[in-house]
Amino acid sequence: MFYQDERLALFIDGANLHAAAKSLDFEIDFKLLREEFLNHGKLLRAYYYTALMENDENSLIKPLVDWLTYNGFTLVTKSAKEFTDSQGNPKIKGNMDIELTVDAIELAPHVDHIVLFSGDGDFRPMVESLQRQGVRVSVVSTNQCQPSMIADELRRQCDNFIELKELRDRIRRPSNRKIQ
Repeated sequence: MFYQDERLALFIDGANLHAAAKSLDFEIDFKLLREEFLNHGKLLRAYYYTALMENDENSLIKPLVDWLTYNGFTLVTKSAKEFTDSQGNPKIKGNMDIELTVDAIELAPHVDHIVLFSGDGDFRPMVESLQRQGVRVSVVSTNQCQPSMIADELRRQCDNFIELKELRDRIRRPSNRKIQ
């Protein structure tokens, strides 16, 4: 539930949202996503969080990152770390939870409603803190896949759960359109 006079901010956990959309077999058009939430209130900020590989100019995420930077999103990045796990498999780590949490708590006095695009249960304490400050929190994720992408504790804590699948037709990237 949204109110037209609400001051809104979007906080997008890029990796988590990408995985949720992929599990529902669609790609997000971020121009349409931003427009969707412009219609729900006074959108003050739209943050997108992602880890990037250093010196990876050919990254698949680079066109998206560039587009977001020039189209009304505040991009928050850090360098991903490569390591080898105990079985000798190469892994990449680039968790942005702390950065997103700090930004959301700092912005809380200036907004009425935060929309978190993530199903990560680690955000439950952040949501609780925002609520104590009088901020309503909606969470966008999905439970329409196996396993569910939304942690039960996060879904129970938020004020409103928005099923990503229900937004799909309004924010889906048409197959003939370049990344947005």
